[in-house]
Amino acid sequence: MKEGEAPEEKDEKRSIHIPNPNFRDHIGTIDDEGKRKFLYPRKTSGKYTNYRRYASYVLLLILVATPFIYVDGRPFMMFNVLERKFILFGQIFWPEDFYLAVLAMIIGVLFIAVFTVAFGRLFCGWVCPQTIFMEHVFRRIEYWIDGDRNQQMRLAAMPWNAEKIRKRVLKNSLFYLISFAVANIFMMYLISRDAWWAIVSDNPAHHLSGLFTLLIFSGVFFFIFAWFREQVCLIVCPYGRLQSVLLDRHSVVIAYDYIRGEIRSKFRKGEDREAVGKGDCIDCNQCVEVCPTGIDIRNGTQLECINCTACMDACDHIMDRINRPRGLIRYDSEENIAENKKTIFTARVIGYMAVLTILITGMSFLLASRTEVEAILLRMPGQLYQKVDEQTLSNVYNYKMINKTPDALELQIRLLAPEGELKLVGANPIKVPPSDLAEGALIIYLKKSILQSRNTEVTLGLYKGEELIDEIETNFNGPIVRR
Repeated sequence: MKEGEAPEEKDEKRSIHIPNPNFRDHIGTIDDEGKRKFLYPRKTSGKYTNYRRYASYVLLLILVATPFIYVDGRPFMMFNVLERKFILFGQIFWPEDFYLAVLAMIIGVLFIAVFTVAFGRLFCGWVCPQTIFMEHVFRRIEYWIDGDRNQQMRLAAMPWNAEKIRKRVLKNSLFYLISFAVANIFMMYLISRDAWWAIVSDNPAHHLSGLFTLLIFSGVFFFIFAWFREQVCLIVCPYGRLQSVLLDRHSVVIAYDYIRGEIRSKFRKGEDREAVGKGDCIDCNQCVEVCPTGIDIRNGTQLECINCTACMDACDHIMDRINRPRGLIRYDSEENIAENKKTIFTARVIGYMAVLTILITGMSFLLASRTEVEAILLRMPGQLYQKVDEQTLSNVYNYKMINKTPDALELQIRLLAPEGELKLVGANPIKVPPSDLAEGALIIYLKKSILQSRNTEVTLGLYKGEELIDEIETNFNGPIVRR
């Protein structure tokens, strides 16, 4: 053992060697002085890289095309936070539907938990927008301009000459143009395609706030993909930390088969590695050089791993060259590698799935039972009952009618019970624009003789023409009744 090297550890139960147990003490993108080490991943090719690339193209197409899809005159997807108006799959949701949003978030978190318990961070490597844009858009441009790993390292180390300036200006210009385009796409999701076009086609001086928002989004995207990069996954994203409490020995992750790979040693042509007690890993370091987060997958599952499969394709390529079976690094579980037991649907996974099924069923019922019009009626704050005459009292109410359809509606409110009179303040019937709301006030008159208590239940009917579409219950405030 050389001076300064960590001693080798040996696990007698599994008969493997851990050459460097200190990998847990630091991350690959920080040097000993605490400074950022930029990564230059080697370009990969192979079956899984191609699959991920095709999946990324499909997802990018969906991302770009969705804002241009309209259903019944409204966007297919829109998340207008400022106006608190959200459209999902052509259905409009208002703040009054917030309980559905909460339930949807719970389902989403639970789905991620179930998926992570069973299959690790598959979402990060295949679906996450950060990975898709970084690896399949910006990184490909970088390979085209700067070259592969060695060329990028040489370019980074060279002084600022004409070649370096030209490549840096070209690359960063393309990066910013793409960031600006992505910012425009995201803005369409926020305010709709039509509102976005009204801003960009008009004089910018008339839409300074919109222009400022676009520039901010563009700057954020450019900063992330040009400089911050993998630090989003390592520092910002909470999912990497979450997986540490979700994964177990049965979770299928990208794993190094240490039973087959150890003991590592360099490749020698014609050598019978099994006869001399050597594993299939020839310590070529290719799995480390292609990793976009700078880890060594041979050290085991780490929070930095995003399951991007780059190390799998790199290792399979090496195995082909030395005539060894593929799959030294593969999708597998610790349980299967150590004990040859492949179990995915454990009691823990089944329990999560049962809860998830119940929540999805409840969510489906709530969505199916949503009415096309939602009416909210509240007694005017700060006001009690008013005495009209010796026999009659009145209460004033504020109403809000939310039209969830693409058509304009004319609605009427009628008093169903108890017997009394209802008057609208303003136009009657109530006209509600499509996918919008109408607000106003109404007055209910009741006789003292029919009041049962200080708060008497009142039922109103909401009509579209002669069709009763909803019933509204509220309370009528009156004096204390003494019998």
